[in-house]
Amino acid sequence: MSELQTLLYASDRYALLLIFQAIDAAGKDSAIKHVMSGVNPQGCQVFSFKHPSAEELDHDFLWRTTRALPERGRIGIFNRSYYEEVLIVRVHPEILQAERLPDEALDKKTIWRDRFCSIRHHEAHLHRNGTRIIKFFLHVSKKEQRKRFLARLEEPDKNWKFNRKDLEERKYWNDYMKAYEACLSATSTTDPPWYAVPADDKRNARLIISQIILDTLRGLKMEYPKLTKEQRNELEEIRKLLAK
Repeated sequence: MSELQTLLYASDRYALLLIFQAIDAAGKDSAIKHVMSGVNPQGCQVFSFKHPSAEELDHDFLWRTTRALPERGRIGIFNRSYYEEVLIVRVHPEILQAERLPDEALDKKTIWRDRFCSIRHHEAHLHRNGTRIIKFFLHVSKKEQRKRFLARLEEPDKNWKFNRKDLEERKYWNDYMKAYEACLSATSTTDPPWYAVPADDKRNARLIISQIILDTLRGLKMEYPKLTKEQRNELEEIRKLLAK
């Protein structure tokens, strides 16, 4: 991974954006930590998007994540993303009221279709301009989620992970599954598709994620920059000076 990351930076043609979406306790944090452990932190940045600020609510729903996009040569990771706007907001429509949208934007018949459309156009624009996006949906079963919640309660070193709100959200399991189904169906395109990763087995999930990232980087067919004749002559002169 580190060699490919160096090549990504040196070639300076592409940026890589990794998007991780999942319900609570699916293992997003640990997957990111494990998979990206071998990369240079100087060329990689993780953004975890929580409840939007007042400033963010005064902009369109893509604004805050657009500001965090990786520049060419770098890897950006979104732990949750603009997809929350068609997932949790769909499960909890009262959140829309806080966004102070004009009435015509709140049409129940068109709002999700329109947001899916905005996302597809946004990602197509990024792809055309060199940002390669890999979207991971970590799919954990309801049974496994319960097991992990219990571990957070019973194991002292995991107590800090437990949040009562997670238990409240579990009541909306079926609503979330319907929201994810609609989202993945509407926004999985050739560039980029969604990768639904079985997440009950954390080790296997991490292997799958790692392989997809490696395959994507290798598929870019990147090369180190080739020096011009003038640049080579300049380096040779410098070499001779240093050799004296």
